[in-house]
Amino acid sequence: MKKVRPYFVLLLALESAMLGAFVALRRIFVLHVLGSHAHPHVFLDRNWGGKDRVYAAMKFFLYTLVGSLLMLVAIFYLAYQHRIQFGELSTALEDLYRLNLPGDGYLSVQGILFLAFALAFAIKVPLFPLHTWLPDAHVQAPTAGSVILAAVLLKMGGYGFIRLAFPLFPAAVTQYQMVFMILGAIAIVYGAWVATVQPDVKKLVAYSSVSHMGYGDLGPIFANTSGRHGFLLPDAQPRCFDRRTLLTRRDDLRAQAYP
Repeated sequence: MKKVRPYFVLLLALESAMLGAFVALRRIFVLHVLGSHAHPHVFLDRNWGGKDRVYAAMKFFLYTLVGSLLMLVAIFYLAYQHRIQFGELSTALEDLYRLNLPGDGYLSVQGILFLAFALAFAIKVPLFPLHTWLPDAHVQAPTAGSVILAAVLLKMGGYGFIRLAFPLFPAAVTQYQMVFMILGAIAIVYGAWVATVQPDVKKLVAYSSVSHMGYGDLGPIFANTSGRHGFLLPDAQPRCFDRRTLLTRRDDLRAQAYP
């Protein structure tokens, strides 16, 4: 493989962004690290990906950009509301959890802000029908990028729902609960059905991710401890090993076929 040093630099940058997303306590920093993980992944796809790597990288970047911009506007509004209610601007999570926002109706303040956050995280999960970037990104990415994408990056969307969207907008979660339940059920059936006919292992993993992340959407939306555990424990642990084994085995078979 050519350009080994920048390859591992980008992998370490991607790892740093992922770790930052899980330890950040301020919303602006959360947004920064959630968005910054896209940049090293795009460059990994662009320089070490497959035949259609440019198309896949740009598609992934644009999807992430749209979701992040909407969430940025929502964060600015929350910081402004904190100034109105408490006298100072703040994006700290513990401060924003105390905000009192109107939540009556689908298009209430909570409802609109929740939709902005939900769209950003639904793209990262990805939730049907915002999943179309994932098969291209999986197939065109280098193997290490595919493993990280499947094992960690997709889980960041579910983490964002649990850590940010659901605690901040509880009234909106109740109102949109049925919508997310229907989309999650569609993702489960659709992803599994399409995965069964894929000849490429990476594409199979991509559509199976759409399917099993449908369970990840259904679990947290119930807003109870059992639902969250149903997302975190069965999904985030064994699937990492399943994907790594599949993708490593794929490269072993390719090396045997084309020595």
